[in-house]
Amino acid sequence: MIVIKTEAEIEIQRESSLLVGKTLAEVAKHIAPGVKTIFLDKIAETFIRDHKAEPGFKGYGGFPGTLCISVNDQVVHGIPGQQELKEGDIVSVDCGVLKNGFYGDSAYTFAVGEVSEELKLLMQRTKEALYLGIEQAVVGNRTGDIGYAVQQHAEKFGYGVVRELVGHGVGRQLHEKPEVPNYGRRGSGVKLKENMVLAIEPMINLGVRNVRQEADGWTIRTLDRKPSAHFEHDVAIKNGKPDILSTFSYIEEVLDKK
Repeated sequence: MIVIKTEAEIEIQRESSLLVGKTLAEVAKHIAPGVKTIFLDKIAETFIRDHKAEPGFKGYGGFPGTLCISVNDQVVHGIPGQQELKEGDIVSVDCGVLKNGFYGDSAYTFAVGEVSEELKLLMQRTKEALYLGIEQAVVGNRTGDIGYAVQQHAEKFGYGVVRELVGHGVGRQLHEKPEVPNYGRRGSGVKLKENMVLAIEPMINLGVRNVRQEADGWTIRTLDRKPSAHFEHDVAIKNGKPDILSTFSYIEEVLDKK
C-alpha cells in the first residue's frame, strides 16, 4: 500500500530529512585520508542523538552501523569499520534518522583529498542524474519517468545504472511502496500522486551495471571492481514542481571551506 502523507506529516518529515543533511555535513568535516570509517559512524550517531533523534539504520534488519559507508567499488550498504580512507578514494555516505515518528534518508558521495578527473565527473554526473530524476517527480507522472531520466543521463556517458537496488517510498517506515528504479520507460510504473514521499537515489557505476553482495550479507560491490557513486534526496510529490525535503546545502557549505 502506498501511504499518502498529510501536509503536517510532510513538515515533520522535512525536519527529519534536514537533520540527515546536517548530519552528513558534520561527517563531511572529518572526511580525510587516514580517517577510519567507524570514526565517521560514531560522529554521526552522536550528532543524531544530540538532536533528539534516533539513527534510522542502526539495527534495521540487523545492520550494525548508523551510516552506510561505501568506498570506491562498494556501491551501497558498506559497514563502518577499521577501513581507512585514502587519498583519491570516493566514499558514499548514506544516512537515515527517525524523529517524531518519521524517517529522513539521504546520501552523498565525497572525494577523499584530490581525486581523478574521471571520478569527479562520475560524482558530478550522478548528482545531475538525481536532479533530472527529481524533475520528473510530479503529480501525474510515473516512476518510470524518474527512472528513464536517470538512466538516459548516466548511460550517455557510458556508465552502468544499478538495477538490483532502487529508490523507495519513505515515511513512518524507512522503506515504503512504491519502488523507484533508476532505469525504466517513460509512462510506465506507478502513477505519482500528490503528497507521496519518495527517496530517489541513483547508484551509478563507472563501469558495468552488474553488482554482487559481499560475504558480510550487506556490502554491495561492482562486479568489475570499478568505482560507483550514490546521491539521494527525499522528495514530496506536488503539482508542477517537486518539493525536495532533504538538502545538500549544509554539506556543500562544509566542502566549500575545505
